[in-house]
Amino acid sequence: MSAVVVTRKTVKSAVSLSGRGLHGGAPVEVRFHPGDEGIAFRLGGRRIAAIPENVTDTTRCTRLGEVSTIEHAMSALAGLEVTDTEIELTGPELPGLDGSAAEYVAAIRAAGLKEIGTKHVYPPFKRVFLQDEAVSLAAARGDGHWRFEYLTGDRWPGCQVFESARVAEAYAKEISGARTFALVEELPFIQQMGLGRGLDEASALILGTAGYENAARFDDEPARHKLLDLIGDLYLSGIPSGL
Repeated sequence: MSAVVVTRKTVKSAVSLSGRGLHGGAPVEVRFHPGDEGIAFRLGGRRIAAIPENVTDTTRCTRLGEVSTIEHAMSALAGLEVTDTEIELTGPELPGLDGSAAEYVAAIRAAGLKEIGTKHVYPPFKRVFLQDEAVSLAAARGDGHWRFEYLTGDRWPGCQVFESARVAEAYAKEISGARTFALVEELPFIQQMGLGRGLDEASALILGTAGYENAARFDDEPARHKLLDLIGDLYLSGIPSGL
């Protein structure tokens, strides 16, 4: 199996954002520091590497150790091809911000990136398939072609598909701004469970039974957001989104 040489990148200077934790709603500040030891989250003196082995929960979000809702930040790093950064947190959950990865992308772009060398990455040797109830995934070595199908059966919208032939090139404009969403019938459960406290009508899209309950940024925003989440989660493997 041949390796691919990837340019390593980190932020030129520290990047800070603050807001309310996406689900818990508590105030939190996140700071991305220049680094050279991969991607890791720091909380209360503990360093948690962003690798699959450190995933502790995937219920309603992705958690690494004690740090929750990492998928939007990881997605932004994947989309911008950042390979190394130390992410410092003042609380155990990343901020919800505008419900997407757009603010992470904007802040990191404003700080700028710098190259810190190269590394060898080994993409999948053969096609990988996963089937888990109604969810299926297929991945293979390629050139950054991603496709997501969001299916709701007889319920609106039924089927949404978003596809990008070069996801690293399209990420900032076509994917990063897609917000998290919920079906209108899920709202009582979400409120009862104390979820989504860091979001509001501007930062979360609500899917009614016949259309969107609030203004959508894209006609197929749910499919784009699900792809955003997937890009962030799969980046824990260390394989760039362009491979």
